[in-house]
Amino acid sequence: MPGFELFGEEERKHINDVMDTGIIMRYGFDGPRKGIFKSLELEKKVMEVFGCGYAQLVSSGTAALTTVMAALNIGAGDEVIMPSFTFVASFEAILSVGAIPVMVDIDETLTLSPEAVTAAITPKTKCVMPVHMCGSMADMDALKAICAEHNLILLEDACQAIGGTYKGKHLGTIGDAGTFSFDFVKTITCGEGGVVMTNSKDIHTKCDGYTDHGHDHLGVDRGTDLHPFLGYNFRISELHAAIGLGQIGKLPTILGIQKKNHGILKSYLEQIPEISFRSLPDPEGDSHSFISWFLPTAELAQAVVAEMKAQGILAGNFYWFDNNWHYVRKWQHLQNAVSLNNISEAQKTALLALKDKDFSTSDAIMSRCVSTSIALSWTEEQVHDKGAKMAAAIQKVLEAASVEA
Repeated sequence: MPGFELFGEEERKHINDVMDTGIIMRYGFDGPRKGIFKSLELEKKVMEVFGCGYAQLVSSGTAALTTVMAALNIGAGDEVIMPSFTFVASFEAILSVGAIPVMVDIDETLTLSPEAVTAAITPKTKCVMPVHMCGSMADMDALKAICAEHNLILLEDACQAIGGTYKGKHLGTIGDAGTFSFDFVKTITCGEGGVVMTNSKDIHTKCDGYTDHGHDHLGVDRGTDLHPFLGYNFRISELHAAIGLGQIGKLPTILGIQKKNHGILKSYLEQIPEISFRSLPDPEGDSHSFISWFLPTAELAQAVVAEMKAQGILAGNFYWFDNNWHYVRKWQHLQNAVSLNNISEAQKTALLALKDKDFSTSDAIMSRCVSTSIALSWTEEQVHDKGAKMAAAIQKVLEAASVEA
């Protein structure tokens, strides 16, 4: 799955271009940088590859979400509907702009349930934020219709879905804006980094300034820039952008390897009648970075995870129900509103209410789910070996359960 598995001469070439000039900051120093602007070059490649009108590179996927929420005028007291299964950065970004994360149930797409979204809308709702988890998509037609009906912003957190598509359009380019993360374990990586994508010039202009202390970038040098609004330092460095330039050209290769390995692994799992698979609103758009599968019960899923651990084959298999970073059940710091800085009373009240909120629908899904990440470095023999061992472990648990019954 992660692009770092394919590091090579492409990344070194772009890094050396930067090192030859010594200018690793994105802005300024136009003379000594000798025409080398890796961040600008990568933004143009993002627009070309993913089909968006504008792209703004930032220092992380979290910074991308924070930046675009500010550009979309999402702030104090606004409610943002998000899924119970995501990465912690999704709610961190919402809180950072003063808004309130409203978590709702997922369905077997492992993304937002449209029915749960509709039920959660209040007069304070401003944005719906689907998170395309584990490389695959939410039901974007349904969510677009909901947002249109209620005049809400549709913001895609596509940080885990680089290369995925929905009905021919890249995830992250379908809503009002979208984000990717380019951190070390994403499909393509800058080491650290992220990007905001949009087709709105106004949103892009605001993102451009917000990520660099409010600079308007219209002066002949940084010293003559004006500051039409407040901003922060979410800049990417030229070195990180250089790595991304080496990576983005490898995306077709990465997606091809993922699809092949995913298909081999699934061929073993689908032979087991008790296993079902994640629902995909557009199967052709799956990036194949994960294969997510379900056991009939939580007890069987937990037994399978325990058996794979005992056999030393658990690596790369994620049981999200017990994961500290990705599911609401384990986010005690969020539910207890533990923050180093004071947060608003509205935020605190909403967070403390999470402890008593019913997520039984999500629990029933996540407690049965295991996601297997698809490596790029596997040989074909290794994929077959992994599939056979996983299938054998699952069958052992199912046979034992049948005997006990």
